[in-house]
Amino acid sequence: MGQSSISLAGSWRFQTDPNDEGITGKWYSKKLNDQVQLPGSMLTNGKGDEVTLKTKWTGSIYDSSWFFNPRYAKYRQPGNLKFPFWLTPEKYYVGAAWYQKEIVIPANWKAQNIHLFMERCHTETTAWLDNIKIGTKNSMVAPHDYELGDMAPGRHTITVRIDNRIKDINVGPDSHSLTDHTQGNWNGIVGKIVLNCFPKAQLKNIQVYPNVTTRSVLVKGLLGGNPSLIKNITITAKAFNNTKADLQKAATLTIQKSGLGADSFSINLPLGKDALLWDEFDPALYRLTVVLSTIDGKEQHLATQFGLRDFTVQGTQFRINGRATFLRGTVENCVFPLTGYASMDTREWERIFRICRSYGLNHMRFHSYCPPEAAFDAADRVGFYLQPEGPSWANHGSSLGDGKPIDQFIFDETDRMMDAYGNHPSYCMLAYGNEPRGGHQAEYLARFIAYWKQKDNRRVNTGASVAMSWPLVPSNEYMIKSGARNLAWGKLPESTTDYTAAIEKFTMPYVAHEMGQWCVYPNFSQIKKYTGPYKAKNFELFQEDLKDQGMGEEAEKFVMSSGYLQTLCYKNEIEKSLRTPGNGGFQLLSLNDYPGQGTALVGVLDAFWDEKGYVGAKQFSNFCNSTVPLLRLPKFVFTDKDTIKGEVEIYHFGKTDFNNATINWKAINETGKMVYEGQFRNKQILTGKNTPVGTFSFEAKNFTKPTKLNIQISIEGTSYKNDWNVWVYPAVAETAKLKSFYATDTLDARAEKVLAEGGKILLLAAGKVVKGKEISQSFTPIFWNTSWFKMRPPHTMGFLVDNKSAAFSIFPTDTHPDLQWWDVISKAQVMHLEDFPAGFIPLIQPIDTWFMNRRLAMLFEVKVGKGKLLVTSLDLGTNLSSRPAARQLLSSLESYLDSPAFDPKTSVDLQTVRDIFHSPSKYVFDAYTKDSPDELKPQPPIKSL
Repeated sequence: MGQSSISLAGSWRFQTDPNDEGITGKWYSKKLNDQVQLPGSMLTNGKGDEVTLKTKWTGSIYDSSWFFNPRYAKYRQPGNLKFPFWLTPEKYYVGAAWYQKEIVIPANWKAQNIHLFMERCHTETTAWLDNIKIGTKNSMVAPHDYELGDMAPGRHTITVRIDNRIKDINVGPDSHSLTDHTQGNWNGIVGKIVLNCFPKAQLKNIQVYPNVTTRSVLVKGLLGGNPSLIKNITITAKAFNNTKADLQKAATLTIQKSGLGADSFSINLPLGKDALLWDEFDPALYRLTVVLSTIDGKEQHLATQFGLRDFTVQGTQFRINGRATFLRGTVENCVFPLTGYASMDTREWERIFRICRSYGLNHMRFHSYCPPEAAFDAADRVGFYLQPEGPSWANHGSSLGDGKPIDQFIFDETDRMMDAYGNHPSYCMLAYGNEPRGGHQAEYLARFIAYWKQKDNRRVNTGASVAMSWPLVPSNEYMIKSGARNLAWGKLPESTTDYTAAIEKFTMPYVAHEMGQWCVYPNFSQIKKYTGPYKAKNFELFQEDLKDQGMGEEAEKFVMSSGYLQTLCYKNEIEKSLRTPGNGGFQLLSLNDYPGQGTALVGVLDAFWDEKGYVGAKQFSNFCNSTVPLLRLPKFVFTDKDTIKGEVEIYHFGKTDFNNATINWKAINETGKMVYEGQFRNKQILTGKNTPVGTFSFEAKNFTKPTKLNIQISIEGTSYKNDWNVWVYPAVAETAKLKSFYATDTLDARAEKVLAEGGKILLLAAGKVVKGKEISQSFTPIFWNTSWFKMRPPHTMGFLVDNKSAAFSIFPTDTHPDLQWWDVISKAQVMHLEDFPAGFIPLIQPIDTWFMNRRLAMLFEVKVGKGKLLVTSLDLGTNLSSRPAARQLLSSLESYLDSPAFDPKTSVDLQTVRDIFHSPSKYVFDAYTKDSPDELKPQPPIKSL
């Protein structure tokens, strides 16, 4: 047949149409006056308007403080516009834009059926061939394919009008399919842009339905054009990416014309009893090639890849080819900061999925958007389970089930997703989208699930990915809900509990919705990575503000310390999920940072999927993997009167069982010396469940001084291992010998006298702080970010500890938080040091939200006149008999005060210290708006079907 496609990549004529003059002005019949390169967007071509204070964005803003706060005034100036909400595009445009290209139809395409294929457009397109309107398409999930028909050979003009406004079909301005919070509301065409030539009889679509039991596939084909011209159709399937592929013979069959329906066909293709199965461990793929031959000697070749797999639910667990699997997932939010739209490159998606695999994940949810074919192709090859979604977050300005155009659009879009990507084995799950609004949403989602259960058995379906306040949809095949997440660290941290109470009422798999969301301080070193049309002006603002508050040199320390705390939270939350019997899995929000909604720095990786420096894949995958050793401990802080007793179990959802496994455990002290060890031998570790393997114990009485231990558990002969820190303190803390200081809870007359005479004071000021009283300190860090949630507490992200100070000589600590600090830090007050000398660094320094960058302290030392003062807002005075860590810290501080090492270098006047306990903060948060995210608004009673 000769050439069957012509690429249209390259230079296109272009013109913006902000006033909608193009249609009435018949711009399709004239030459447009500008140029762009396609594939690409207006933004990647440098087209659009300048970003100003009056730019009308696509996305909600709930924190108006940036627009009014005097401190941000310099960031609102032309030429220095820097806002904190999301990345800043170099140009911005929402409206109609026209694209035009001259084409030449070859002579041998005469009397054939020609199509214009545009892989991904954003969003509504209208196409003209010469002066003839071909039609309009509106899809955010699938290619825009226009049938141009039988075109005369020679020169023609194609004109495409693209409109990226939200019009009648409102999927929600915060939907990741179009919002500025993530990819950006771009205008353009990306991916493949080609003219395709087909015979007059055409294969329009092929769907492949695998049957693992019979090792066969049901092939369904949709025919177009004039099927009476078909001579026969030949179907061939062959494995292509597996070392065993050479053992597989190609399966082939031919359908004669008499076996075809009027516009479709359906036939079963056996693959052989040794056919290869697809899963996360062995992602074996087949290529199905369909050749349509016509009676006049023309041929059309259509290829698709598939995997022989069965993804189902059984009880409360997912099953892949009959074997139980547990979803360890992350949410992908269409974060592509170098382009502003999802990558169309399979290699880039493979890189992303392989990074996720290295961190122990096997699953990805796409929040309110569907990725392009390249993502499915890559996931097929890597062995990754995907949940794409309809392109909608029907909330924040939209709703579902209320008879609006969006209702039908979601059905149409998910139909298009099936047609385009349904054969990919990685396409295992489907949801309408994210957290909808609407009084009839539950009924609508029930219809959605029923529709897809009846239409396509290749995946499992849920109505929506939701938090707790959304109504239940009983017809869900699996549940994505937020109940089975978070850490109960309002109480003593432990590793014995799980999420059973959250999931026990459900009879289908329960997947934790958007688990994590633990914040870390911005890593300013990544600013230089933004070499594309999006700039990290938000990071620049935060960095400059930190410098303005006198803490610019501490930025890297803030990243590392908050990062260690973030990792600790992820470890404990993930392990709690893994401990839960019958759990279906979790979806992190997310492994990488989210650049929008006020800049949500919740990832252990940055927006480019690169490490930040405080945790890598090797360490993370110790507690997040297909196999994870787990340790149940009632607490992490012990006294020398305790017995340390741990229950060991193995979470195992690997490829095969472990037979006669040996599980090793050991306890190592801070010098690296092994102090206790043991083994559990001949253990049968079955896949698809957790297996208890034994209990160990040892007495803590042998530790004669405060000690940090690291308990390690490993499976002999494998790379699977995990570890936990525990602490042992004396049951009776050492008291200060000399008492050469005055301990008080107020700066009373005696305290003033001691200072005036050159004495030393320990000021235990817990509960008495005024300057900083509005700042909420918790052991856990900020959730998502304080801007999007209107400064909802907590407000800090851990703290820095000057662990080289003799103040901590008998209280072992790193520079960052660990669980021995929980009792001391939880709900402690912080002191706002806004009037202290520039550059002053306390001994314990809480890390404030990056929107405020206040200088904070929980422990500091200063000279006051001739005297010396050690001040703490930590509670080191109540219930010490049951608080070994607090008791030990107080002992360490008293020992420090008794020693010559206590010699503060910074002098402040007494009134500056007094103000902490008498004067409120001068710099406080004001959102300047009454609106708030739907998550914070009062919710109506939950209604379920």
